[in-house]
Formats: sequence, structure tokens, C-alpha cells
Amino acid sequence: MLLNLVFGFLTFRWLDALDILIVAILLYQLYNLVRGTAAINIFLGILSLYLLWLLVRALNMQLLGSILGQFIGVGVLALIIVFQQEVRRFLLLIGTTGFMSGKGSPFKWLQLKRNIGRDSLNINAVVSACLNMAQDATGAIIVISRESNLQFYLNTGEKVEAEVSAKLLESIFYKNSPLHDGAVIISGNHIKAARCVLPVTDDEEFPVHLGMRHRAAVGLSETTDAIAIVVSEQTGSISITHEGELEYEVSPKQLRDFLDKFFGKGA
Repeated sequence: MLLNLVFGFLTFRWLDALDILIVAILLYQLYNLVRGTAAINIFLGILSLYLLWLLVRALNMQLLGSILGQFIGVGVLALIIVFQQEVRRFLLLIGTTGFMSGKGSPFKWLQLKRNIGRDSLNINAVVSACLNMAQDATGAIIVISRESNLQFYLNTGEKVEAEVSAKLLESIFYKNSPLHDGAVIISGNHIKAARCVLPVTDDEEFPVHLGMRHRAAVGLSETTDAIAIVVSEQTGSISITHEGELEYEVSPKQLRDFLDKFFGKGA
């Protein structure tokens, strides 16, 4: 009754409050996905345009409402085109976390089914190779796939199809090797391809002192759920990227613990 007196012709139910809360959460998640990228200005512009359209409709301004309505009518298609990478990350976030893959999830059996027959990653070999390359300041970028299909990036490189070993990884990234320039992609316990080309991040806040290997590693982790390890050619430091986040200058123990979390037998 009080709400009716305050808002006049408007009615407000608890479902409306739930509706607003869900929309606010979705907008916040979308903002987090585009924050720090060039897309943030486009996102804020579209959001402002939509809020203006809602205000115009509420004020019953026919002409302006009709004009803005034409833009809103194609808004979904425009959003998909403009925010292609961000939409991909958002759907990946839903598909790989939360109710789709969390503990007790009714969809967890789908992931277990996909993992049947997949060899466990030789974590010791990866850590040993990274440590040796770090000591020699040999630049490297190693991508380890999880659930995302990396076939597009595999097609950009040279097919290897060999079991993971420290010596093989070191020989691939040896500076005189024809395969050293690019990324190695590992799936299960097999090196699928080398010299692969990866997308680079367009994050405007990316640290300027880091090179293209780090940019490529972050760029891939922004659009897939893969793990990327980078060994710096300049400093010999080891970095890890996951879900668009970069952690650099990690120790061999930290690298081992990180890989064990995702690819260990208990993962």
C-alpha cells in the first residue's frame, strides 16, 4: 500500500526485486569481463543508451522512443558482434564453474565422462623443463588444455603428437630449433603441436615490461580455460596464466602446486 502511494501507478512485487538483483549481478559480471579492455567504453555507452531508452519510455516520449527503439531492436546482434570474445569468456565461465562443474553438480558426470581414458599430465617433466629453461634464460610458452577445444590454435602450428618429457620440451624451445618460436600445446600427457600462434590480450592495463609471450598467454586464457606457462627469455622468470589472470615470478614449487591443483590425480 505504501509503495503504491509513493510510486503512484507503479506496482512493485518481490519478483521485481529478484529481477533487478539478477540483472545487477549479470551486469556486474559483464563489467568485470570487459574492465581494463578497450571494450569497456563501448559497454558503458550501450548501457547508457539502454537506460536512456527506459527513461524515454517511462516518460512516453514517442518520437525519441521510436528512434532509440530501432537501436535497441538490433542490440543483441550488435552485442554479440562487438563483444565476441567477452561473450565467449562469459559462456566459458558459466560452463566451467559454478553449478555446471562444481562439487555436487548434476552435470559433473559429463566432465568425468570426457576425462575417461585421458592420460594424467607428467607434472614433473613440465616443472623440470621450465626450471632448466629458466636457468638458461630460454624463452618458452607452454599451453596445457583442459576442457576448451584448442583445435583452431593447434592448426596454426606443427603437429608433434609425442608424450610429454622434459628433454623434448627443452629441445623444442632451444633457440636454434625451428619450432622454438611459438607455443607448445599439451593435451592429456601428449604434446599435440608446437610453434602455435596464440591471440594476444588487448588489456590496456597489461604490464608494459612484459613481452609478447606473456601477452599471448593471457590472451589465450581470456578466451579459454587452458593453463599457460611462460618462461621469460629476458629474466628467466616463470609465469602462469589462468582465466585472464597472470602470476609471474613463481617458484618451481608454486608451479608444481598449481599444476597439481588442476592436473594432479586428485583433481
